[in-house]
Amino acid sequence: MQLDERLPPTRRRGRRPRLTPPSRGVKVASYCLMAATLLLVMLRGLLPGLLTVCLGFLLTRWLSARLRWLPLRLRGSGPTLAAALVVLSPLLLTVLALSHSRSYILAAPAQYRELLDFLARTVLELRLKLPPDIAVQLPEGAPEIQRAIAAYLGAKAGALAMAGRVWLTGVLYAYVGLLIGALAAVRARGRAHGPLAQELTLRVARLGDAFRQIVAAQFWIASFNTLLTALFLLFVLPLWDMRLPYTPALITLTFVAGLVPIVGNLLCNAVITIVGLSVSPMAAVACLVFLILIHKAEYVINAKVVGQRTHMGVWELLSVMFVAEAVFGPAGLVAAPLFYAYLKKELAAARLV
Repeated sequence: MQLDERLPPTRRRGRRPRLTPPSRGVKVASYCLMAATLLLVMLRGLLPGLLTVCLGFLLTRWLSARLRWLPLRLRGSGPTLAAALVVLSPLLLTVLALSHSRSYILAAPAQYRELLDFLARTVLELRLKLPPDIAVQLPEGAPEIQRAIAAYLGAKAGALAMAGRVWLTGVLYAYVGLLIGALAAVRARGRAHGPLAQELTLRVARLGDAFRQIVAAQFWIASFNTLLTALFLLFVLPLWDMRLPYTPALITLTFVAGLVPIVGNLLCNAVITIVGLSVSPMAAVACLVFLILIHKAEYVINAKVVGQRTHMGVWELLSVMFVAEAVFGPAGLVAAPLFYAYLKKELAAARLV
């Protein structure tokens, strides 16, 4: 007993060191740092990077768990192999997409000419059906349509260049975030020693848990949207003698893009409407009306499914999505379910709700 009392508390009979609870100031500092980080993400357009950090982390951990079938001598390198797959997969998919889209790029001039001819025929039909004082405002043929398009693009050149730069920056942030998440998933695990580091680790873990729940809910939302789109393209349009080309590819795009909240649906909606325009104006109108209805229903569906996964009321999530979109635009609409789910977790852990 005397020898045991002389030993340090951490070495007495193999006892584990007790972690002292953090002070109130440390907790408040961790909350402030987390809130400032999330606000900075929204103000500086870093949301794609934040989402892909979480996605890269979860994918690497998931793949690492699935690589346990490797031989024993290679099993230790499973996390590294999973991280390499996550990081290199976007690059390989980009190379494959560019190699397969070469024919479409080469055929773009001919397709542009066909589109101009189609628009010219449509405008001529409208000129014949509309009253003369309205019909005179429309272009007379393909050359005037081409000049109108060129004038519009020239007027919007600055805005288009800015939009292209924003998209390119977002893609770069997303890939860097994917890289950071994959590297974080394979880092050497160790206990954070400082009290502030422990609290920040807890904050990040709760944000990751909220992201995992949102992703699971978004999978079911994407599946539901894909089902409705498949029914519309395969059964509803053929009833009206309208069939869109590339229907299997459009259905696949609906599911893949639907995994990205709101923005993915807007992307596939635009693609389907353009393809419908290539068939006929009536098909484009039908696609546009259907997709607008789906997009509006997306608010309620998203709030219902995500609310069930994260134990939030539909009215809560709809209110948060509405306010976030008004403040931050489409990025706020994407971030609202994740940030609010994280906030609810923090409030529940503090026993405030």
